Amino acid sequence: MPILEWLGRDEALKVASNTPYRLLEEVPELGYGDKNTENMVVQGDNLEALKALLPFYAGQIKCIYIDPPYNTGSAFEHYDDNLEHSTWLSLMTPRLEILRDFLTEDGVIFVSIDDNEQAYLKVLMDEIFGRNNFITSIAWQKFHSVKANSVHNISQSHEYIIVYAKNSESLLFNKVSMTEEALKVYKNPDNDPRGLWRTAPLTVSLLSGARGKAYAKTGQSTGLYEIIAPNGARYLPSKGRCWLSKENIDNMIKDNRIWWGKDGNAVPMQKIFLSEKGGMKVINTFWNHEEFGSNKKANEEIKQLFPNDMFSTPKPEELISKIIEIATNPNDLILDSFLGSGTTAAVAHKMGRRYIGIEMGNHAITHCVPRLKAVIDGEQGGISKSVNWQGGGGFRFYKLGDEVFNSEGQINERISFENLSAHIWFTETKTPFNKPAVKSTFLGMKDNVAYALLYNGILRDKRIDGGNVLTSKTLDVILSDMEHKPYDMLVIYGESSRISLPRLKALNIEFKQTPYDIKAR
Repeated sequence: MPILEWLGRDEALKVASNTPYRLLEEVPELGYGDKNTENMVVQGDNLEALKALLPFYAGQIKCIYIDPPYNTGSAFEHYDDNLEHSTWLSLMTPRLEILRDFLTEDGVIFVSIDDNEQAYLKVLMDEIFGRNNFITSIAWQKFHSVKANSVHNISQSHEYIIVYAKNSESLLFNKVSMTEEALKVYKNPDNDPRGLWRTAPLTVSLLSGARGKAYAKTGQSTGLYEIIAPNGARYLPSKGRCWLSKENIDNMIKDNRIWWGKDGNAVPMQKIFLSEKGGMKVINTFWNHEEFGSNKKANEEIKQLFPNDMFSTPKPEELISKIIEIATNPNDLILDSFLGSGTTAAVAHKMGRRYIGIEMGNHAITHCVPRLKAVIDGEQGGISKSVNWQGGGGFRFYKLGDEVFNSEGQINERISFENLSAHIWFTETKTPFNKPAVKSTFLGMKDNVAYALLYNGILRDKRIDGGNVLTSKTLDVILSDMEHKPYDMLVIYGESSRISLPRLKALNIEFKQTPYDIKAR
């Protein structure tokens, strides 16, 4: 598979693993609404924030949407979008590598981009996500009028959304709700008790499908027969096409699923009932401004919230809502690590999804926080009316704290038992840590290997026979916390061990000393 080469590539491939784990510190006064919510806004460099979140959320995100800098050569007010190509690739590579680890097996990532880096992004994501996991490239019509200052007299009206799955074999998108315009084609001129319907051809092209291949090989098709209408009229398929199978046609005639026209003399068509579609449709890859919003619509939405402070390239709520609609279900977890003005979080909140948003600049406070507060208070802009949004819920605000380990590799004295537990569990199992309801020395079991931690006075006593040193007494506590479940191996982290190596070996226990045996990155 082709790969990209650029100045700094080798260093960029090491950045993700070399980025230190940091603590997340809640800022309660910046949160709002229900304080028990899982919704999060994190302020800080998104690479460091992603690394801090990884032990808790690896493999749990159903949908990622990011709108990174496009490298357009222009400077935007809220971030620098003027990066040399190799610098841009070095910025994106470690972030995409970590983002992949957040996805569930049936998860999907959407990346907005334009022509400046679209081709390079595609090759880069082929390498990181696997070319077989590329799903599609969506063209979004961001402008619907010709720009007067068009380069070379061609007005660029669209940009792209590149879509990759964690595992394409596990991915199945939802159908989307039909628009009012799409619903207008459904009628019921014959008063069919099954309700509204539209027509569709009873023919297929001779140049496609199994019938087409057979026709190309033999010059014959079983679909070139006559259909006899109730009034005796006979119909052959139009040139270059053939009927569906005779068995299907006969069944549709018996079931009144063929429309012969108001006077019975029209070319037969099949009836597609709205009730069987459920008001839903399969989405295509051209997303027009009428259904998916435009850059102009997004600016109008932002202007309602921030009259004197505009973003240059916001995304409309309709666009994000369609992504969320096809890729997730209620209560799924969504991540946006380039949160910008907060659109993804606002839309996810209104649609009943959980979310994590990361934004580096001060507008995490000046834009994202007030926008989400307005959502919780029931603002009626964007998609609010279409999803019957009435307000409610909440979010919590976090900032990046100190590193988990200092420059000498020592554990940060401010780290909590829960945070160190999550770090150890993730580095050992590469799966997220599920915080137990009651604090316990036993972290969990994976593939019949059990993990335990003695740290920070977990047993509220730092003497040798207390909480941080492995002794016969503390081992009994660990086994009790495990409810004496059988295991193949028990890995115990602690300051030191007072149990002999032969006894540990006999008990299938591997002792690891903190901090030296804890992976710092």
